[in-house]
Amino acid sequence: MSILAGRNTKVLVQGMTGTQASFHTKRSLDYGTDIVAGVTPGKGGTVHLGLPVFDTVKEAAAETGATASLMFVPARMVKSAVAEAAEAGLDLAVCISDNVPVRDMLEVRNILKNSRTRLIGPNTPGLITPGEARLGIFPENIHTPGQIGIVSRSSTLTYEAVLETRRAGFGQSTVVGLGDDTVIGMNFVDVLREFMADEATKAIVMIGQLGGTFEELGADWYRSCAVKKPVIGFVAGNSQAFSATVGYAGDIITRGKITAEDKKKALADAGITVVEQISDVHGELQKLRL
Repeated sequence: MSILAGRNTKVLVQGMTGTQASFHTKRSLDYGTDIVAGVTPGKGGTVHLGLPVFDTVKEAAAETGATASLMFVPARMVKSAVAEAAEAGLDLAVCISDNVPVRDMLEVRNILKNSRTRLIGPNTPGLITPGEARLGIFPENIHTPGQIGIVSRSSTLTYEAVLETRRAGFGQSTVVGLGDDTVIGMNFVDVLREFMADEATKAIVMIGQLGGTFEELGADWYRSCAVKKPVIGFVAGNSQAFSATVGYAGDIITRGKITAEDKKKALADAGITVVEQISDVHGELQKLRL
């Protein structure tokens, strides 16, 4: 089993004919992802990478049965791309694009309130279910199928967490990058809920960082969760100075629970095992004796 996307998920790629989209679409196809179509307005009726290209998501979904979208579109087009995916009734949209205006994302959130479509991102490496499906830009060669779910706000630390699970002798069930921005689609609560219900996932690694209250909300949900699986948490930003703005759009320290220590305390108080270094993850996983 897996969460959100697996070997039976039919995927279309919005913006597939672009350079980066073409590169990653080919890699995902080679990985075994069931990509069935591309969508590029004005290029409907053509073929790219051996796949049919459509002018609209609705046409592509109707013709191919696609239920998920991988988006490689300019930042200014993200709002309309998500709206189109939602209108077509897709189950999932994964948006790689960065520099999406906050105002646009607030409108996207309103669009999705009345839709079945769930959004991962923007500004995310995507998701990967090892051996089954790659929706994004994850380096596919570092993953192996297994029992550990990973959900992270940090792209690069996601890769470190994957390596830590392998050091512990485990693989991954599904790996989800939430995205670095202030306003995103799915959050820790959404993904933790999916992992708790997934029979293949036996434990979870949760990677947080400064900015927002995503970690605190995830901790609150976990505390009240009736059936708990072990969660190991790490929060990046221990050495970040107070009230500084750091490298990602979501990493703006706010008043209230503002430091990494605050976030770590919230996780620990909820019963999550918190590590001080990402390199400590494999040791905590080994203690679980899964």
